[in-house]
Amino acid sequence: MARLPRLILAGQAHHVILRGNNRQAIFVDDDDRRRMLQVLLEVSRLYGVALHAFVLMDNHLHMLVTPGEAEALSRMMQALGRRYVSAFNARHHRTGTLWEGRFRAGLVEGERHVLACLRYIELNPVRAGLVVDPADWPWSSAGHHLGRARQSLITEHPLYWALGNTPFEREHGYRELMQQGLTSAEHQRLTEAVLRGRPVVSEALQSSLQQEHARVAVARPRGRPRKVAEPGTD
Repeated sequence: MARLPRLILAGQAHHVILRGNNRQAIFVDDDDRRRMLQVLLEVSRLYGVALHAFVLMDNHLHMLVTPGEAEALSRMMQALGRRYVSAFNARHHRTGTLWEGRFRAGLVEGERHVLACLRYIELNPVRAGLVVDPADWPWSSAGHHLGRARQSLITEHPLYWALGNTPFEREHGYRELMQQGLTSAEHQRLTEAVLRGRPVVSEALQSSLQQEHARVAVARPRGRPRKVAEPGTD
């Protein structure tokens, strides 16, 4: 069966996952992580993709991004793969692929869904038992959003900006959201959506997408959704 085309829209946020082949590590040490952040900075600026949030885990990474043009996200990810994998293979004396297939991406729109996706990404190390406070994980954007350390890599999403009139108010408002966490239903829906390339959007946009992109933006199936394990955390 032919794979479905990705639903990528210019000017809209997208949740992106990139995983190691057969769950192998894509970051062996902090030098690898620093290299990935440098490459992300370079390619996101080169292709006009705003990076709102990220987390680097041992065998996968999550991002929330907004491409300025629909084609920009794929171009950025192709460039990231070329630059990072080449450096990784040379450094660790290996050859061949590093990724488990192509990157996964799901459209995210609406205040509720975008802020939930931000938390989903930045709470990943907490769910994995690596830290208690998400800001303590140095390889994510949580420290930026919570006022721990500013990161030039990050372009704050307008919905994060709307949490307050000052940096302190925004950080405080986001801290309260992080403390609320996510419901199991929100977590499962975001996981399934990005792995299957399905949008998580407002009802108004969903209706429009079903008319214009019916093959990808299908209505959710009836009944309870099938459980899908989050990549790399089980």
